[in-house]
Amino acid sequence: MNTPPVKPFERDPAHWLYKLSPDEWLRAALSEMARAEALYQERNAKGGLASARRAAGMALNGALILVPKEWGRSFVDHLVSLRTDVDAPEAVKDACRVLLETQPPGPTLLTLRSPKGDERVLEAARDVVAHAYAVIRKNEPLPKAEPS
Repeated sequence: MNTPPVKPFERDPAHWLYKLSPDEWLRAALSEMARAEALYQERNAKGGLASARRAAGMALNGALILVPKEWGRSFVDHLVSLRTDVDAPEAVKDACRVLLETQPPGPTLLTLRSPKGDERVLEAARDVVAHAYAVIRKNEPLPKAEPS
C-alpha cells in the first residue's frame, strides 16, 4: 500500500466504502475486535472467528479509502488480496493466512479447541488492524494550515 492517495475523503452514505471515514472504519474495527474477544471468551469460536475477520476487513476499508487497491468488496476478499500483496509485510501476510485458513467449528457435537488457538486468531486480526492503522496514518492528508 505504498501508492500516493488519489483524493481526499468525501463521504457518500450510499457507497459501501465511503459511508465511513478512514478513522470511523478504524473505530468500527476496534469495536468488532472487542466483540471477537468477547465471543472467544464465551467459547463461541464460530462467532469469534467471524468477528476477527470482520474487524480486519473493516480496518482495511479505512486503508483502501486513502490507498485504493483492487481488493474486491468483502472483508474476505480484502484478506485474500492482502495475503499476496507485494507491498505488505510478511507478518501481515501471515496474519491474513491465519484468518483465512482457520476453520470455524463444524456441526459436530464437540470441537476440541485451545485458548492458544483462539489467541492466534485474535493476534492475527490485531496485526491486520495495526497494519491498516499504519497505512491510514502514513497516507492521511495533512491538516490545512490556518491563515496568518
